[in-house]
Amino acid sequence: MSNLDDLRKKIDHIDRDIIDHLNERVRLACEIGRLKSKSGAEIYNPTRESQVLKQITEMNKGPLDESSIHFIYREIISAATALQKKLVVAYLGPEATFTHQAAIKNFGSSLDYRPLNTIVDVIIEVQRGDADYGVFPIENSTGGSVNNSQEILAETDLKIISQVYLKVQHCLISNSPLGEIEEIYSKDQAFNQCRDWLRRNLPEAALIDVSSTSKGVQIAREKEGTAAIASIIASEIHRVPVLKENIQDSQDNMTRFLVIGRKAAAPLGEGKDKTSLVFSIKDEVGGLQKALESFSQRNINLVKIESRPSRRKAWDYYFYVDFLGHIEDPVVAEAMQDLEEHCPFVKWLGSYPMITG
Repeated sequence: MSNLDDLRKKIDHIDRDIIDHLNERVRLACEIGRLKSKSGAEIYNPTRESQVLKQITEMNKGPLDESSIHFIYREIISAATALQKKLVVAYLGPEATFTHQAAIKNFGSSLDYRPLNTIVDVIIEVQRGDADYGVFPIENSTGGSVNNSQEILAETDLKIISQVYLKVQHCLISNSPLGEIEEIYSKDQAFNQCRDWLRRNLPEAALIDVSSTSKGVQIAREKEGTAAIASIIASEIHRVPVLKENIQDSQDNMTRFLVIGRKAAAPLGEGKDKTSLVFSIKDEVGGLQKALESFSQRNINLVKIESRPSRRKAWDYYFYVDFLGHIEDPVVAEAMQDLEEHCPFVKWLGSYPMITG
């Protein structure tokens, strides 16, 4: 027992040191916050947080893995931020959705979270200053882009300041046994991502689309013979048991979320930034090729491009692109200038760190 007692005493001593150092770190962060307030700078700085996560990853020698270290530091930063200012984060709700999870993954659990009904509501809330930041999904690795997300953003002066990748793990949630389930409630995206599992295990069940996965769990809680497809967090919050975990067809199913704010993010540098923009092209042969040459001629790596109707006139399209680099990089500035010379419409949507927690 003496050995056990000795080990516990060592842990107690380390805990005292950790608490002292944590409080000192928070005091320094609050002092930085006061200086930011005087200069009008944003309390939340996604670029600085990315630098911190990069540094602690390099310092970490284990046995804690990278995700555990990131989680711990995210909560430390979140608690320090909340002491400086109680930031409000609007997100595509309701509570316990994957977007809610993504928001907490980005900001930690110490801030105020506000669930809203639509992406438009999230954007408006941030635009008029009722929320400091907004979070909503932009694309899924198996289901593709979330309709209208960037189109709505393009009509505002808000900027993308961060991105969050979240592994989507769907659960079948119900108070009824598997053999009695006749109806399943969820979002259409969730049904699409679990199509094969549903066909094999519940081929006769009716699939009913609702406003959110969390709403589906609420219905399943009250109605016998029904189930929902949602996250394990939704199961815990609404107190409905999980029948089956990880029923998604792809185990690498990821959703990308955007974080928006009223001020742009500073460059992280070292090729670790991503930029999003939208442009239109002239109605002429080679119009799109000329636009893309603005990037290819400067060795700028386009990582995504998609077209959507402009909604201004029939058969007129906007092109949404993501590429590596920051708007403040000289080569990116040159590409933007070149693009503006032969494109009727060009709008920068934001530059932001690629490193995420």
